[in-house]
Amino acid sequence: MDTSRIFKTSFFKLLFSGLVVFSIHSCSKDKPNEQRFLADGSLVLPVTPYNYEAFAQVPLFTDPFTQAQDNEPNHNKISNWGATLGRVLFYDKKLSKNQSIACASCHIQSHGFSDTARFSTGFLGGKTGRHSMSLINSRFYASGKFFWDERAETLEDQVLMPIQDHVEMGMSLDSLVMVISSQSYYPILFKKAFGNEEVNPDRISKALAQFVRSIVAYNTPYHRAKGNRDPKEAFPDFSAKENLGKEIFFGSKSINCSGCHATEAFVADNPRNNGVRNGDFGVYAHNRNEQYLGAFKSTTLIDIANRGPYMHDGSFNTLEEVINHYSDSINNDDRHLDPHLVDENGHAFRMNLSPQEKDALLAFLHTLSDDNVRTEPAYSNPFVE
Repeated sequence: MDTSRIFKTSFFKLLFSGLVVFSIHSCSKDKPNEQRFLADGSLVLPVTPYNYEAFAQVPLFTDPFTQAQDNEPNHNKISNWGATLGRVLFYDKKLSKNQSIACASCHIQSHGFSDTARFSTGFLGGKTGRHSMSLINSRFYASGKFFWDERAETLEDQVLMPIQDHVEMGMSLDSLVMVISSQSYYPILFKKAFGNEEVNPDRISKALAQFVRSIVAYNTPYHRAKGNRDPKEAFPDFSAKENLGKEIFFGSKSINCSGCHATEAFVADNPRNNGVRNGDFGVYAHNRNEQYLGAFKSTTLIDIANRGPYMHDGSFNTLEEVINHYSDSINNDDRHLDPHLVDENGHAFRMNLSPQEKDALLAFLHTLSDDNVRTEPAYSNPFVE
């Protein structure tokens, strides 16, 4: 049976019935489940959308502790076509004023949805004030607040803010709606996602938020390891070094990294002052609550080894530098340090790790790497250069 011919015939019936306003091109090298949405063939999407609805339904993440961190709102549940639309918006450079920058320009899939640079470059060459935070496991942060200083109350609020920022993408919402409405490939995508072709800021934010929340990572050596999940128990398929690092991380040696990076998603539940301020007031600059002076939102540690530089200001280039900070360099003079980093005398608690223990902790952090999230086609750029 000539399935290619049947597909072309069916699709052009839709085209002539007015349900789509773009052209489709097929060629012998196309995959059977792909269609090209631009006349030049540069936007390629699957005929049947990826199953974004299932991506975050991870058995390891269904425990009550991790589920309590889930910030997906009832009014914006992930749908397959909604996240597909979000994926296109995420990678579309037309969403910036001079069509040079997309959301994905600063949140690079191959780099764990963070930036390789300390500060990201905006549409006119300006630099952001902070490092671009990884988007992995963004849905597992209970308050739902976003940015390092938590100035966005929800992910739905956050996704529109860089687009409007005068350094990052430079678009007004009115201009954004106009530009998106004028592209031939968006009407059918909005219709599939929301039931009709209307483009408005609310729908744009919902689609982008659905895509970002679908970016879930869990396929790591740590999560695949066999054995008792009790932190005190060694994993039989871990090396002695990795098991020592696990023991250190989970606090069996009077050191407790997991006090902040908790649950199987390895996320913090609140902003923390970890002793890296460098003149930045953090969450305090937004909410004026002195408790949060120098505190910043934490990202997941899953795939952390693949996305330096680190911290809100990208001031550490390597994980070794991060470990050295917690082990040897936390500043005693910062009276707003997180309680996990203060001893009974009110002084900064330093881990004081030996070189062997530092090496072991580093080895354990590498077991949190997820190669799949950096290569998953459903998260990749649908625009073919």
